[in-house]
Amino acid sequence: MEEKISENRKAYLEKIKLYMDFGYDIEKERRFILEKSYPLYGEILEVGTGKGHFTLELAKEGNNFISLDVSKQEQDFARQNVESFGLEKFVDFRIEDAEHLSFDDNSFDIIFSINAVHHFINPLKILDELIRIISFEGKIILSDFSKEGLELISKIHAGQGREHKAGGMNLLAMGNYLKDKGFRIERHSSRFQDLLIAYHQII
Repeated sequence: MEEKISENRKAYLEKIKLYMDFGYDIEKERRFILEKSYPLYGEILEVGTGKGHFTLELAKEGNNFISLDVSKQEQDFARQNVESFGLEKFVDFRIEDAEHLSFDDNSFDIIFSINAVHHFINPLKILDELIRIISFEGKIILSDFSKEGLELISKIHAGQGREHKAGGMNLLAMGNYLKDKGFRIERHSSRFQDLLIAYHQII
């Protein structure tokens, strides 16, 4: 098991270096998202664990939270990576379909979904689920690659003989949908990331 964790840690660090070679600092972008999302409070959910880059940033700050993903393979990688940093006590990993979440209404105060939006097949169905489970004073935080970010990720994938598929709705459309549902929308951008914070309670 320790050997497997070590392999995952190595793969994680290699990915960070690869992206850095293309000018994309994964850790810096995750910190940008996190800092714009303060304050963090209450029950926290991450939708779309992926390989756990943002999961790790949340855990490093001592946040206790649930992180879910539909892919067991991706989440196993993330879990082992979090364990390699000794932070597994902060994360409750779960396999769930974001279109049909098991949580009760108003279960979470903060919901994150980072660089997963462009993978959503039925984004409005997922948004409706997030709206259902967010608390009245909660906030939904969505971040995805900017246009330049998507172009860079596609270039990296192409160099590895893979295709980076992106479709569905963009953050602008998702923000408009949430606004129509009564949320107050706040937007931020870095070079490679677009960020949307939707506050449930109108202030």
